Amino acid sequence: MSGTLPGTPRLRIPARARPGEVIELRMLIDHPMETGLRQDGSTAPPRDLIERLEVRRDGALVFAADLRNGSSPNPFHVVFLRLERSAEISVTWTDARGRSARAVGKVQVS
Repeated sequence: MSGTLPGTPRLRIPARARPGEVIELRMLIDHPMETGLRQDGSTAPPRDLIERLEVRRDGALVFAADLRNGSSPNPFHVVFLRLERSAEISVTWTDARGRSARAVGKVQVS
């Protein structure tokens, strides 16, 4: 199964930066991150985890993380990135079912 994750992806980045400056990318997505291990009455809820986080600068992969059971609901991540020129930053979250969500932002370097 593939499609779109039900959560809302958020990406906060600065609008402007100086050449060579390190910027902070703050990423958040609304997601239950259910491990499938918790007992809710007599049955366990189905496993529903985000498994992959990718950050791309102008289409080139600059950061990737494989997430596991220890991730909390509504995961929040921070990544630092050095920019030499203006760029489009995209973040993609992918879950175990193949569903994904994407957030995009632009940084003007001057």
